Amino acid sequence: MAAISREEVAHLARLSRLAVTEQELDVFAGQLDVILQSVARIGDVAATDIPPTSHSVPLTNVFRDDVVVPGLSQEGALSGAPDAEDGRFRVPRILDEEA
Repeated sequence: MAAISREEVAHLARLSRLAVTEQELDVFAGQLDVILQSVARIGDVAATDIPPTSHSVPLTNVFRDDVVVPGLSQEGALSGAPDAEDGRFRVPRILDEEA
């Protein structure tokens, strides 16, 4: 028995606003039926004792381990700044609001 009928294909075509001829309805019904049967077979093959996987081959992380290293000091970070004040970067005011 077909998983999808000719009428269902016509309905899907209307919903998708596709112009489908009578001959195409038969062709698409057959093609969609093959697709749906293939998906159903995959469901039959899947066994409960096989864990789901995201990849077909095992993968390992290729990134290096995180190593804590000392960062810049405040003086070091501000050493290349064009202007600094009270241990912070000083930038031109861009708003006309009072501080």
